[in-house]
Amino acid sequence: MPKPATQFAQVQAAAERIAPFIHRTPVATSATLNRETGAEVFFKCENFQKVGAFKARGAMNSVLSLSDDDAARGVVTHSSGNHAAALAYAASIRAISCTVVMPEDAPQVKVDAVRGYGSEIVFCKQLERETATQTVIDETGATMIHPFNNRNVIAGQGTAALELIEDAGDLDMVMTPVGGGGLLSGTSITTRARLPRARIVGAEPFEVDDAYRSLEAGTIQPRVENPVTVADGLLTALGDLTFATLQWAGVEIVRVGEDAIVDAALFHLNRIKILVEPSGATGLAALRTFGDEIRGLRIGIIISGGNTDLHWLP
Repeated sequence: MPKPATQFAQVQAAAERIAPFIHRTPVATSATLNRETGAEVFFKCENFQKVGAFKARGAMNSVLSLSDDDAARGVVTHSSGNHAAALAYAASIRAISCTVVMPEDAPQVKVDAVRGYGSEIVFCKQLERETATQTVIDETGATMIHPFNNRNVIAGQGTAALELIEDAGDLDMVMTPVGGGGLLSGTSITTRARLPRARIVGAEPFEVDDAYRSLEAGTIQPRVENPVTVADGLLTALGDLTFATLQWAGVEIVRVGEDAIVDAALFHLNRIKILVEPSGATGLAALRTFGDEIRGLRIGIIISGGNTDLHWLP
């Protein structure tokens, strides 16, 4: 039987550690959606989190967990997404150096966000990220903070579900998007500790369904090559730590189509009046696939983030 990468006690410790440096994000509801689904749905709005995404939690916990000696040598990661800005933010809070390895075609808005927190960027070709990161480690001794396959990152991400359950109360189902699995792993650890009977569901686009295929096969499956999806924050395959945790927790993966993701993002914008990136809207898209199965249930969904250039708008 696989074991979780992180224990619930580490999630609780992370919550206390990072509390002064992150937002306790609100929980939103929609009477319209409740009528549509017959369920009572609670959205944990991590689109209002520092750097606009849940990633601030894991990055902050990892940086604050470093020893003074390790912190003095700085941190490094490879990312072109929200983790890049999150680690840059966390490093700025502790006043340590941070280097982010980014592909040459990284979105300018992400580049600007990382630089805005005072971090250094090393550009490289997409397939050279790990090599470039190792070069930084060899030259500086910096600590690698992986975007998701890291125990302290997973513990930090689990604090979002901890807050959700504290605010919403007993839940029958807890859902999050899944890419590399850091958020879903942390959520699984917290949910199994607090709500052992609740169903845990990960939402994933059909176009990048490696998490679904991995749990079905019982071994980690490769990521989809050259995928085309509006959910650009979910392109990464699972890591060994996250995969083992999802197996241990008995997580279900629900796949959703591109139109359903856009419709969900538009619902968030038009009905709940919040801006959610398509990756973060996959939870609502997945919820709608359950039909009458969820009538009468209380369901919590973590919205992963709100960083988007609106290219997906019809």
